[in-house]
Amino acid sequence: MANTIEVRMPKYPECWETCGNCANGSVFILELLVKAGDRLERDDNILTLETGKVALDIPSPYAGRVLEVHVTEGDNVDEGALLVTLEPD
Repeated sequence: MANTIEVRMPKYPECWETCGNCANGSVFILELLVKAGDRLERDDNILTLETGKVALDIPSPYAGRVLEVHVTEGDNVDEGALLVTLEPD
């Protein structure tokens, strides 16, 4: 697999550091929305993240076919965590 793309957890919003209200409690994956073999367009949602106060959909910044999902529902995720590997179009 010479040409793959790693999709990682984006940087948390700055307001989480100043206010912290939205990110009370642990940040974990509430729902996975993709599986290996799925085709993604740019901005298709990969997962729903639960922050303790809000649920956020995390979109893919790239289009391609999902080769591997590196997280599972219930996982705690940090900024930069590997979410999925894609084969680009």
